[in-house]
Amino acid sequence: MNAQEIYKSRLMGVDDAVKLLKSGDRLILGHAVGEPTTFTRRMAELAEELKFENIEVNHLVYLGGGEYLAPGMEKHFRNNSEFVGAPVRKAIAECRADFTPCFFHEFPKMIREGYITPDVFAAQCTPPDKFGYVNLGVSCDYALAAIEKAKTVILEVNDQMPTTFGSTFVHVSEVDAFFESSHPLPEIQPPKIGELEMKIGKYIADLIPDGACIQLGIGALPDAILSFLGDKKDLGVHTEMISDGTIPLIESGVINGKRKQTFQGKIVSAFFMGTKKFYDYIDHNPAIQMMPVDYTNDPDIIAQNDNVISVNSCVQVDLTGQVCSEAIGERQISGIGGQLDFVRGASRSKGGKAILALSSTTKDGKTSKIVPFLDHGAPVTTDRCDVNYIVTEYGVAELKGKTLRERARRLINIAHPDFRPDLIKEWERRFGMEWEA
Repeated sequence: MNAQEIYKSRLMGVDDAVKLLKSGDRLILGHAVGEPTTFTRRMAELAEELKFENIEVNHLVYLGGGEYLAPGMEKHFRNNSEFVGAPVRKAIAECRADFTPCFFHEFPKMIREGYITPDVFAAQCTPPDKFGYVNLGVSCDYALAAIEKAKTVILEVNDQMPTTFGSTFVHVSEVDAFFESSHPLPEIQPPKIGELEMKIGKYIADLIPDGACIQLGIGALPDAILSFLGDKKDLGVHTEMISDGTIPLIESGVINGKRKQTFQGKIVSAFFMGTKKFYDYIDHNPAIQMMPVDYTNDPDIIAQNDNVISVNSCVQVDLTGQVCSEAIGERQISGIGGQLDFVRGASRSKGGKAILALSSTTKDGKTSKIVPFLDHGAPVTTDRCDVNYIVTEYGVAELKGKTLRERARRLINIAHPDFRPDLIKEWERRFGMEWEA
């Protein structure tokens, strides 16, 4: 059979695709915007009728409607996430779901080496081209590893999925079942940038030299940083994901990748989240190079570029420089993701800087995020030996190569003024000397 005949022979309705799931299966979903939302909604609706039991649903960022996560669904489905987003937090807090710590760049390896082997992989893709290839579009991070190892591969063919270049093409012969849909991709609207983000963003932008290769995520802070980069020259991008905020800098030529050592002139990323405008912008865009996350987030690959500047956010920092970015005490609210991947990659890069940013207090202003000790039960996401720069709205603390005493002093100086007296008392107790301003 030729490619078109293969595709037609494996094309079915979504209900028939859902029936390929069996009780006890491990289902890995496409990542973030690559999730097959029609499939996940329908599998929840049919769970009782099909008598599904103990299906493990595995993913990182989850943007779906959460139907299978609803209370009462746990006899049918058990979520197991390597990154905890908003829809999953409640289920984990109520012990109806699980969290598995994982470096993002190692997830494909965990699939290939049997730590998390999928029975079924389901994701979204484009319609097949004339050569018989569908395209994974906005998310290729761990998809190829899952397609390679899954017993059954199911793809939702959405004609609104953009086509991207790189490691995103899959031949129809590698897929067991297709079903067709047509619906807009989940959108992440640009956030409102506040005064606090602007202050932090300006400090970080000042640390970014011309010719730097940057890694930024999504949200108010990355967008604030980008707003200060208009006068920079020859910036490159090697990241795990980007969003709308990069478009003005690409169109103005500030981001051109001319000084990159790998994929010169290309923006390298593993997945995308943004608005329809952004999805239209990346569609068939030759400046975009999509690569699996075991490439984009491998610290040794990252370090092949000079002047890598990585920027990530965190939740809490103790006075020795230990950083928690994924939990509030024992409550898991996020995941490791690619933070340590890029901290280590940037640190190994010639001229690189690894930056971790946070507001000095919680939103209500009642609690300092710079603390003597991390909260009870809080995991160390980035250890103190890896930490380079910490930035708040009160300034920049460079910690690498500094003693514990000097680290604590620098962190206190960028803490909120209301909490500095107590932190200074702890500094004096810990280091046996009187504080001098």
